[in-house]
Amino acid sequence: MISIIGTGRVGSTIGFLCVSHALDDVLFVNADKEIAIGESLDIASAIPSSSKFSISATDDISQIKDSKIVVIAASVGVYTTDRAEHIDEQVKMIKSIAGDVKKYCPSAIVLVVSNPLDVLTYYFQKQSQFSRFKVIGIASSLDSSRFRYHVSDKLSVPQSSINDAFVLGEHGDSMVPIFSKVTINGDSLLSKISENDVDEITSSVRDYWKALRNHKSRSMFGIAKNVFDVINCIYASQEMTVSAAILLENEYGESDITMGIPVKINNNGVSEIVTIPINEKESELLKISASKIRHQILSVSTE
Repeated sequence: MISIIGTGRVGSTIGFLCVSHALDDVLFVNADKEIAIGESLDIASAIPSSSKFSISATDDISQIKDSKIVVIAASVGVYTTDRAEHIDEQVKMIKSIAGDVKKYCPSAIVLVVSNPLDVLTYYFQKQSQFSRFKVIGIASSLDSSRFRYHVSDKLSVPQSSINDAFVLGEHGDSMVPIFSKVTINGDSLLSKISENDVDEITSSVRDYWKALRNHKSRSMFGIAKNVFDVINCIYASQEMTVSAAILLENEYGESDITMGIPVKINNNGVSEIVTIPINEKESELLKISASKIRHQILSVSTE
């Protein structure tokens, strides 16, 4: 079973993708049971006729028992200026969820989607004491998709021609697109763009969500598809390399923080941490990003 905690726009869209592709039974868990039921009834109409799976909804978190995957998309409120706006309340929420997940499905792979992503992934892992390879923050893969989109737009090339467009670090204003790794049909991206282009694309990737909100209230499809891709990979027993946030133990020179780095994911969760070469400028920016995440972690009220 795939349990999705939080059935707002993102959680419900993830559920829709899982149900319409007949991956497994899906359970929506939401504090407002009526919202969860409504979304499940709507999505039930998208169950393929060949599917043996169904969808249900509850406000009783104990129903997640024995889930293979738990997705956390819950939120205490909508952020408007910064993903860390409700950090204290969100950490309190994630600690409570971590206790329940540990109690009812201690073998689950946990995909954290709620913001501030890096901080919440950190506190979930610490509270649950799950293996760091089983608690995965899904957001840097979304940032990488946005990076690829802006490179495609800048050079007027199809996204399929762009390889290794990774974004590392915080899922926030200090995220670091890794230009030095990107190739276009085998050629280095940096050989095709200027320093001004680098700065422009970096700003566009970091501010993508702000630009999007000039046109709609908030995003859902991009992150839902990125989360679904990971879930599908796990169920298909395949392996994929993506940027995702996990607890670091001296990878990329950082320890005891959670931030986006390239990882390989298979049916057991993270199977390998991938070390990619980055240039001196990118390395410095990644240190700044890590420092910001560490500051956010330490800023959380323990009351």
